[in-house]
Amino acid sequence: MKKYNQIRAMLSITRASFRSTTRSPSAVVFSLLFPLIFILVFGFIGNNSGVHVHVALDNSSDTMNTIYASMKQNPTIRFYNENDSEQVKELKQGDLDAIAHIEKDSAGYVVSIKTSDVSVQNGQLVKGLINQIIGQQNMEAMKQIITSNIAGVMPHFDMPFRMKDQPVIHGREYKTIDFILPGQLGFSLLSTGVFGTAFVFLNLRQTLVIKRFFATPIKRPYIVVGEALSRIVFGLIGAAFILSIGHFAFGFTLIHGFTTFLTLMLLAALGLIIFMGFGFVVSGLAKNEGAVPPLANIITLPQFLLSGTFFSTSNFPSWLQPISKALPLTYLNEAMRKVSFEGAGFSGISYDLLILGIWGVIVYALATKLFRWE
Repeated sequence: MKKYNQIRAMLSITRASFRSTTRSPSAVVFSLLFPLIFILVFGFIGNNSGVHVHVALDNSSDTMNTIYASMKQNPTIRFYNENDSEQVKELKQGDLDAIAHIEKDSAGYVVSIKTSDVSVQNGQLVKGLINQIIGQQNMEAMKQIITSNIAGVMPHFDMPFRMKDQPVIHGREYKTIDFILPGQLGFSLLSTGVFGTAFVFLNLRQTLVIKRFFATPIKRPYIVVGEALSRIVFGLIGAAFILSIGHFAFGFTLIHGFTTFLTLMLLAALGLIIFMGFGFVVSGLAKNEGAVPPLANIITLPQFLLSGTFFSTSNFPSWLQPISKALPLTYLNEAMRKVSFEGAGFSGISYDLLILGIWGVIVYALATKLFRWE
């Protein structure tokens, strides 16, 4: 008698489940259309320049002078406080338009301006604004000298100012789409993993399909793996679609081309497997289909809002930072951004992978305890 082929049976389950998933409107909306809408919106409007320039003052600058006060009061100049290494990184990415350094020498105050070739226009605008401020300050100093000489008193003014250009730094523009797309891809994977897995296994229990499986020779682990494979295939097709639209339509950065694409797909598969663990937990806790959305939202909504999907987690209040840094989607988003824009390999995202791995162990330990076959 021919031996029962567990692998073939498992793949049959995968094919049937995949066909069922593609026919589900909610699966398509949450996994593909919803993230794609955000990518289209930010892709079309995200790269428009504003009327402000972003400037950082390096940490060794002299701030006890009128030029610094005038720069801070200028409505066009927005100052950002970062450490020196972060300043250079953001200048190269185009997040900063210039880095200013103010120092005092024997001839007066010198304002050194460092710009990059990523934001040439705004860099020139910064230089023009500072030259204008310097001219006004020096003119004011001259007026004080003349007035003081006429009155026969000692003038009180800062020493003359001048500006010095620094070599232009070579960089690569960090576009809005480079930040938004990994976050939307992460959210798509989270939705597919949690909602898809929870609804599928709950539905299989309620419709007694799992009981029918038990009447066949297929072993239980193959049932789970077969269903999981269909989720992974569906999620990776969605990931490839999102990455392709982002790259070819909006210039999303894949720094090493196809190699970066493959690395992102491997990360997507890892993230999806971890998020499916949450889906198994929800399906074990839910008594009926109506209980799935509230339970799933408890898991997905905080990650959607606090994991850097739309805004950098560094912009969150200090009391929110620990919560943000505890969420698995935060590390998946950061890992994908490092890979796509910075060209990081797996060694460069080892810490992110470690945290994701810890989450995987925790969530599957819970799923093993909570998952129910009947």
